Amino acid sequence: MRMGEFSRRTGVSQRLLRYYEEQGLLKPSRRPSGYREFTEEDIATVRGIRMLLGAGLNTATIAELMPCMVDDGQTLAPACSGMLPDLNRERERINEAVAGLLAARDTLDAVIAATAPTGGDDPEACSAAGAAKRPGDATAVPLGIRSDQRRIRRRRP
Repeated sequence: MRMGEFSRRTGVSQRLLRYYEEQGLLKPSRRPSGYREFTEEDIATVRGIRMLLGAGLNTATIAELMPCMVDDGQTLAPACSGMLPDLNRERERINEAVAGLLAARDTLDAVIAATAPTGGDDPEACSAAGAAKRPGDATAVPLGIRSDQRRIRRRRP
């Protein structure tokens, strides 16, 4: 089947399918005209790629693992236990990322918990509370405005 039909059947855009081919994840045959020709087996390959991407693996890792994976139609499984160290390494990388996100959430929760209620929904009260003075400044300016001004200055040549 050609690219358009393959894209429809897999639910993956043609652009992304070309990227998978570029990364060595898909290897369609070519017609004499240069058109890609995909098979039913390629549909299973794309399903496996999508599953491994969903598991948090990058395309370079997937390219290493895919030749040794078996697709039973529902899930992928390693064809040999020699892949377990690579899979465990990726699992540990994901665990570290999750731990970092949980720590960030805990920090944000602490900031939220430490924020005193203003007693109302008066936006001017928040602006006044957030105003800051720099040494030498004649007037207080809300912090958000100062940071915006710095960003604007950095963009100019």
